[in-house]
Amino acid sequence: MTHPEIKVLDRGFVRLVDHMGSDLSVVNAARVSFGKTKDAFEEGDAKLVAYLAEHEHTSPFRHTALTLHVKAPIFVFRQWMKHRIGSEFNEISGRYVEFPEDEFFVPGGFRRQAKVNKQGSEGSIEASDQARALESYLESCRSSVAHYKELLSLGVCREQARCVLPLALYSEVYWTVSLQAVAHFIRLRADSHAQWEIQQYAAAVRALVEPIYPVGLKVLLAAGKG
Repeated sequence: MTHPEIKVLDRGFVRLVDHMGSDLSVVNAARVSFGKTKDAFEEGDAKLVAYLAEHEHTSPFRHTALTLHVKAPIFVFRQWMKHRIGSEFNEISGRYVEFPEDEFFVPGGFRRQAKVNKQGSEGSIEASDQARALESYLESCRSSVAHYKELLSLGVCREQARCVLPLALYSEVYWTVSLQAVAHFIRLRADSHAQWEIQQYAAAVRALVEPIYPVGLKVLLAAGKG
């Protein structure tokens, strides 16, 4: 079976592995309070789903789930894994496997530190400095990986050798999440204030989730803007 996949950054991806439920699942989870369920999603049900989101009756949205396979740099996962509620992560382990030599993120350009937003960036550094910045970046990453490989060759265990690897290193996770939780992730990480790299992942997640829960995702994102 082929799973939908979206390429992200230079070596990353987001792949849909599995999902449970639909917009109808949200409707039936809400209607069961009255001892009722339905077999088909109808126009009036969209109003009910919107009402649930607007008035923060969110438990019906948690009777859904989807599992995504994500490959992203570690610094992206540092931000992603703050989204713990309604989420579960399992990550590739450097204790069990040896990381490849070239699996680190290389940006297409380097941004300036933002003057107002202390944690963010804006624009680009001087064009004349881009080449030197890239050279320095690659030198650092390659050196870290080379030292990692050297430590392994000396017999150092993987769980210690991995400590020298850069934050730019790619990792992989399985992420299982409810519709409510994935909407919260998209709302925060697709925002212009989020780091650009994780914005790209949020857009990919949205593109995979929207066809499965078109009404539920739309109303949850709209409700979060209030």
